[in-house]
Amino acid sequence: METTSHRSFDRWADRIAFRHLIAGISVFSILAHSELRADIPWTEVVRRLAYENERLARRPQGHNGEYFVVCTLYYTPKESGFTFERGFDATPVTKPGLHGRQYPRDFLRSVKKEGFGRIVTPVNGRNYIRYSGGGSYAFASNPTGGGGVLVPRFSAAIKSAQGSLRHGAMVETESPEVQKIFRSNRWKIMDTGGGLRRWQIDCYYGEDEPLGPGKLMGRPRATTFEYGYANARITN
Repeated sequence: METTSHRSFDRWADRIAFRHLIAGISVFSILAHSELRADIPWTEVVRRLAYENERLARRPQGHNGEYFVVCTLYYTPKESGFTFERGFDATPVTKPGLHGRQYPRDFLRSVKKEGFGRIVTPVNGRNYIRYSGGGSYAFASNPTGGGGVLVPRFSAAIKSAQGSLRHGAMVETESPEVQKIFRSNRWKIMDTGGGLRRWQIDCYYGEDEPLGPGKLMGRPRATTFEYGYANARITN
C-alpha cells in the first residue's frame, strides 16, 4: 500500500503539471492571437492612403510638404532569441560569405528579410551579419542604410521619392500610436526599399529578439505593433 507521503507527492506533481498545462495554454493563446494579427490588411491600407493623399493634393497649395502615411516597423534581430525552446528552427547552418561559421537557420532567414542581425559572438570585432543579396551574407560593424549607420527610433525608409518625401528628408509624424510605440515623432529618411509601398514609412525600432516564429519573426519581442496611420510633415 502507498504511503501518505507518496500520495502527497503525486498530488503535488499533478498540481505542477496542471499549472504547466494552463501556462502552456495561455502562451499558445497569446501566440495564436498574435498570429491572427500578423498580416497588415494592405488592400484597405492602400485605399485609405490614396484617398487621404488625393484630398491633400486637391488643396490650392497641394501637398505642400504634408502627407498621410502608414508607419510600419523594421528592426535588427538578435541571434540569442532564435532557439528551439521558443519554437524556431535553430538548426546550425552556414551560407556563402560566413566562412563556415554556423548560425540558426531562422536567424539567417530573418537577417535576409531585415537586412542585418546581431550575432552572439563577434567575428573579427564585428557584431553583425548583413544580407548581401544572391543568397550571400557578410559580417558587419553596424546596421546601416543608404544614409549611414541606422539610429533607433530616428532612421526610416521609404519606397522611393514621392514629392518632398524623399531620401534625406526630415519628417515629423503626428500619431499617438506611433509616438507611444517609438517614443519619437522625428524621422530621417535614410534608405529606400523596393518591397515598401507608396506613402509607407518604415521606422527603425532598434535591436531585439523576435516576437515569435513564422510571421512573428518580422516584429521585435518588445511590441506587437504592426502599423499606424500618421500625418507627416517635411521639415527640411
